[in-house]
Amino acid sequence: MTATLVGATGLIGSHLLQALLKDAYFDTIRILIRRPIDIRHPKLEKKTVDFNDSDSLLVALSNSDVLFCAIGTTQKKVKGDKDAYRKIDFGIPVALARFCKMTGCERFVLVSSAGANSKSMNFYQRLKGETEEAVKEVGPKTIHIMRPSLLLGDRKEFRLGENIGKAVMTTLSFLIPEKYKAIQAKDVAKVMLALAKKNEEGYFIHENSEIIHLSNNLNEELH
Repeated sequence: MTATLVGATGLIGSHLLQALLKDAYFDTIRILIRRPIDIRHPKLEKKTVDFNDSDSLLVALSNSDVLFCAIGTTQKKVKGDKDAYRKIDFGIPVALARFCKMTGCERFVLVSSAGANSKSMNFYQRLKGETEEAVKEVGPKTIHIMRPSLLLGDRKEFRLGENIGKAVMTTLSFLIPEKYKAIQAKDVAKVMLALAKKNEEGYFIHENSEIIHLSNNLNEELH
């Protein structure tokens, strides 16, 4: 089995990559990257691609059994340019889902966000909702949409607003509905891996509360 991962250097993606490399279910782990990264493993294939080049993506995705998409940007990285934001958070996942279907890859697992809604007045939640709908329209027969809330874990870059949010949500977690509780990025990655192994067809949306429960169940199975 070959798993392809896009977004391997992000918070969820980095945890997912390590989990995939340790999991015997997959023989080959392929990561699609914009620039070289220093990581080596006997199971790992690194393919540097231009995400704006359809032919490059099609070739890179060939012979994949599962495609994990954990790519995303921030307002800071795109300097407030909403078109640039949409190009990454909408354009890339939708193209990947379409090419996934074209190349015969049967399972697509996408990281979205809690509150995703194509009718939302909030730019971020509306964009995530529109992405989910487009992926469902063009993607393969099995799609898992992950809707985690605020992610906990060590990021490479500093995000002041997010760090404040983490502190508040952690301190007041007992007051926050499970749908919006902060969640460990490694737990999201763990659940994504488990879902990718299921032999069930369909379009599935996994809310934050479900991801928490699935993660807890997986932890119990390991003990």
